[in-house]
Amino acid sequence: MAKRILIVEDDDDIASIEKDYLEVSGYQVTVEENGTAGLTEALTGDYDLILLDVMLPGMDGFQIVRKLRDKVDIPIMMVTAKRTDIDKIRGLGFGADDYIEKPFSPGVLVAKVKSQLAQYERLKGKPEDRKRITISGITLESDTHRIWVRGEEKVLPNKEFQLLEFLMVHADVVYSRETLYTRIWGMDSLGNTATVPVHINRLREAVEEDPSNPKHILTIWGVGYKFKP
Repeated sequence: MAKRILIVEDDDDIASIEKDYLEVSGYQVTVEENGTAGLTEALTGDYDLILLDVMLPGMDGFQIVRKLRDKVDIPIMMVTAKRTDIDKIRGLGFGADDYIEKPFSPGVLVAKVKSQLAQYERLKGKPEDRKRITISGITLESDTHRIWVRGEEKVLPNKEFQLLEFLMVHADVVYSRETLYTRIWGMDSLGNTATVPVHINRLREAVEEDPSNPKHILTIWGVGYKFKP
């Protein structure tokens, strides 16, 4: 069954390019031109990935991804004409899994979409990952993609879940930013390692009692990160 992708993009030419190339690659594609309508469609439709423009009428992409992240557990890619790192970090901080800059190569777009879907499927589908891990009051269930922190269930986006799982499975081992990026985003990923600390900070917000003074997800300065039991 073909994967379903929602494009939220108000530029007809860009939306058509995205739609045509993704459909040629075997995906089913729906396009919404308005941010408010896109949010409604994302919440009510059954999609495998959302391709979300930043600048939209009705509601911008940053607002949409913030509203989606507690309710939708699928990859979200942001499409932006803004080239500053702060805009990329802002989108990732709100819960986006990846981004692509305009103007972009349609081939790069398709490659990024395939990479995101493959990473998500690997997390969901590997039999060896179907386990429950409990460390220091944090319980993670790989097969159901669920997590409980001190008895309270939390919702984590795909990349945060994968990152936490990897660190918990390898508790007390320090990993560099580059290693974590390679292991979680994949060798063929087309982003950059600045993504990692953004997701680390989001994880701390979700699982630490005091995110400004973390006890479990630690930064080892000059080396990397680790999960301390």
